[in-house]
Amino acid sequence: MRRVAIPISKNELSEFFGECNHYEIFEIEKEIVNQKMIEIPLNIDITELPKWLKNQGVSDVIAYKVNKKIISLFAANKVNLFVGIAKKSPKNLIDDYLQGKLESDKNIIEEITNN
Repeated sequence: MRRVAIPISKNELSEFFGECNHYEIFEIEKEIVNQKMIEIPLNIDITELPKWLKNQGVSDVIAYKVNKKIISLFAANKVNLFVGIAKKSPKNLIDDYLQGKLESDKNIIEEITNN
């Protein structure tokens, strides 16, 4: 089973990975078998989020903008990261994920890699 986390602000994908209200977690086999919301623990540092998500059983994260240092922390924790994904509702994002249609915005990828 895969567990996909989406950082949410104002009912859509958060603009910045660490600046969200909560995460929507989708448990997926061939289709969605469960969906739940989890809040970020108070006073957790952004650099601890990749490990914290891994400890929640998360295998994949869908994000818009992510700091380069955070990207390497996801890699170190063996969590797949989809970056530069268009801001949409969690349901639309997970539908795109299930259909293999997540696409990264090239401008966002350039912005991340050039900083």
